[in-house]
Amino acid sequence: MIFAKIDFINLLPFHIYIKKNIPSSQMKSIIEYKKSYPSNINKKYKKRKVDSAFISSIASRNEKNLDFGIIAQKDVLSVLVIPGNEQDDFQSETSNALAKVLGYKGQVLIGDKALKYYHANKNSDFIDLAQAWNDKYNLPFVFAVLCYSSNKMLLDKYTRKFNKRHIKIPQYILEQYSKRTGISKQNILDYLKKIDYDLGIKEKRALKLFLKLTKEKGL
Repeated sequence: MIFAKIDFINLLPFHIYIKKNIPSSQMKSIIEYKKSYPSNINKKYKKRKVDSAFISSIASRNEKNLDFGIIAQKDVLSVLVIPGNEQDDFQSETSNALAKVLGYKGQVLIGDKALKYYHANKNSDFIDLAQAWNDKYNLPFVFAVLCYSSNKMLLDKYTRKFNKRHIKIPQYILEQYSKRTGISKQNILDYLKKIDYDLGIKEKRALKLFLKLTKEKGL
């Protein structure tokens, strides 16, 4: 199984869980090797260079997926619009589309760099897009879903056993991520409390609505 990894903090608990539980050392090295940012992983998956990956919600239309993804119930801190000149974030398709669906213009900023910006500029003028979506539709926002072209049973086995509350992130890994991103270890842990992974009824409704709205806008 060739699994692509979104190399952002938001999937850190899942990747720690996978690396601890998958039996094959070769698979572990493949997962590490196939890491990138969301829009690039979308392209790899569409070309079937990988057979499973967390795919941006906007790119998941008509793809097979599990009830598993990257979700924010309200604010997320890592998907922002900074008012000013309009500029998409090349790393994201879903967040760029979300800004347009919600009618916000400015610079879209996602991922670890957005989280770092948030903590450095808490008093500045920016929009948290997940919170804005919740304010408008009273729904969580699904940023990505776990899609597959094969190995459904194996993926389902691992995701069903995953519980983020049972995952303890080793201090040395927190230190690595903190040094790499410039975000404190405590801020990383606080941020991860805002991320959910299970797609339930409300999450599926939110995803369906987002795909409907983007289709109406021709995105």
